[in-house]
Amino acid sequence: MTRTLVDTSAYSALMRGDPEVAAALGETDEVFMSVIVLGELRAGFRKGSKLKRNEALLREFLGEPRVAVVAVDEETSSRYAIIHHDLRRRGTPVSVNDVWIAASASQHGLRILTTDDDFRRISQVITDYIEPRP
Repeated sequence: MTRTLVDTSAYSALMRGDPEVAAALGETDEVFMSVIVLGELRAGFRKGSKLKRNEALLREFLGEPRVAVVAVDEETSSRYAIIHHDLRRRGTPVSVNDVWIAASASQHGLRILTTDDDFRRISQVITDYIEPRP
C-alpha cells in the first residue's frame, strides 16, 4: 500500500495540471497533507486574486475519500528536533516549514511527493521528487 504526503509544491503543480504529479498521485493508495502544508497553501491563496476558487479546490481535494490531514503533535516535535539537529550538524539548511512537513511524514511513515529539492537533503524521509516544470 502506497501512502504519500503531498507537499505544497506538489499540490500546486497538481493544480497547474502537471501530468507527472497527477500520475504519481494516481498510483497512491492513501494521500495525506500536513497542517503545515495547508497553512502554506492558504497563505499563498491570500496573495493572489483567486482566494475563493483556490479554497474551493482545496476543500474538494481534502474531501476525497482517500485524502486525510495529519496534525502536528508532541511526537512530531520530537521528530522535528531530530531532523533539525541532523541538518544543522551536516550544514544543510532547509526551511523550518519543510522540516515540520518532513517530521510529519516521518511520524506517520509517509513518502513525500514534492517538486522541492530541499526534501532530498532530509535523510529521515523517503522523497518522491519530481522535477518542476518550467
